[in-house]
Amino acid sequence: MQLADFNYDLPSELIATHPTRERRASRLLSVDAAAGRLSDLQFTDFASLIRPGDLLVFNDTRVIRARLHGKKQTGGKAEILIERVTSESEALAHIKASKTPRPGSIIELPGDRIATIIDREQDLFALRFNTAVGPYLDEFGEVPLPPYLGRDSESADDERYQTVYARFDGAVAAPTAGLHFDDEMLAALDAAGATKCFVTLHVGAGTFQSLRHDDVTENKLHAERVRVSESVCKAIADTREQGGRIIAIGTTSVRALESAAADGVLKPFDGETELFIVPGDHFNVVDAMLTNFHLPQSSLLMLVSAFAGQAQILDAYRHAVSEKYRFFSYGDAMFITPSLAAKK
Repeated sequence: MQLADFNYDLPSELIATHPTRERRASRLLSVDAAAGRLSDLQFTDFASLIRPGDLLVFNDTRVIRARLHGKKQTGGKAEILIERVTSESEALAHIKASKTPRPGSIIELPGDRIATIIDREQDLFALRFNTAVGPYLDEFGEVPLPPYLGRDSESADDERYQTVYARFDGAVAAPTAGLHFDDEMLAALDAAGATKCFVTLHVGAGTFQSLRHDDVTENKLHAERVRVSESVCKAIADTREQGGRIIAIGTTSVRALESAAADGVLKPFDGETELFIVPGDHFNVVDAMLTNFHLPQSSLLMLVSAFAGQAQILDAYRHAVSEKYRFFSYGDAMFITPSLAAKK
């Protein structure tokens, strides 16, 4: 498999640079991969696709204000994007500067604070702040919008680039399929007879980065922190026993569940995952998924291609382009049921 096999043409005007007025006001493309059928819907139709007894699995990570603007002691600008807070005063981060800083370098930050580079870990820099990282980010950090939105964060993003059920700080990118849900939509799902549970996957900054190798199998993903609890495993087992489906809300929920069942058996998981799902891989847990539209040549496009079939997904994307769906983080959604091959 080559990166070029996962390309598609997207007019720039279809990139959703801002959210819709209401969370549930997006469109929804239903993809029945086994039947080869596409249906154009509204997101408010999502509850009608849910059966009594289905289990919806949401990712309850919370986006932190992970982007900082500082300057090197030489005066050059340095942008910091926190990947992970590792202790009260330390973090791993991506740093964008005209010249790559070295260990020992100091970055001056707003509020008369500094961050010292203490080590380099491949693409990431280990930083030590002269203050507690979490409270500092809350006060001086910015919402880390994806670069393809082409704009700085605005006050509205504080609310809208966060799910209504976010609980645990740690993500630097939103689990965007969850952005469509408000309290009214969650109530509609309850009324449809679905139950819900929550996993936690702290989305890392690596989700913004392009894959480097043309040969897909040579690429690796940055590790992300995952927690799948015993209660989630029990809820899934109970749903299976009663004939319901496991529906993952977002590719992050898919990755969390399939990481917890990597050996074929679902069990509690609390650790890091580097799971990279590509066409030819099988799914041990997930029966259907809700997801947004993903970037060309991205690992997330490969994941949904593994679930529904590469040709089927690229056909669905061409359809979405022709019907002027809105793409990426603030864009429209897809509800996907799998190809027969994905669930063998």
